[in-house]
Amino acid sequence: WDNADFSRGVGTTFYQEFSTLNMAKPPFVRDVEAKVRRYLRSSYSAAWTLKITWEKAPVHTAQTDTRKTITYQAVLTTDGFRSYILMLYQDGGMQWDYTRLTSTKVLIGYT
Repeated sequence: WDNADFSRGVGTTFYQEFSTLNMAKPPFVRDVEAKVRRYLRSSYSAAWTLKITWEKAPVHTAQTDTRKTITYQAVLTTDGFRSYILMLYQDGGMQWDYTRLTSTKVLIGYT
């Protein structure tokens, strides 16, 4: 979640909320549950999930060059007791020139 700049009309942000408590779960939520179960070896049934997509987001320092973009998603999910986040990046989608960012200690994901 770096300093993306959407002020020049380049890039889009989408979000979709899935409230699945006592409801049939769409395939996307079932996939999220499967990933949590697989990677964390935990039983998990989502009550709520939020998917946020930043598509072709230009970096803040690209005031004149908006061609270098990034597309990524954050998926937040909870069963009401435990919460998880999946950070998803488009394969080959990181086009920002990290050497021109304010901090050159760049990491995709989280620590």
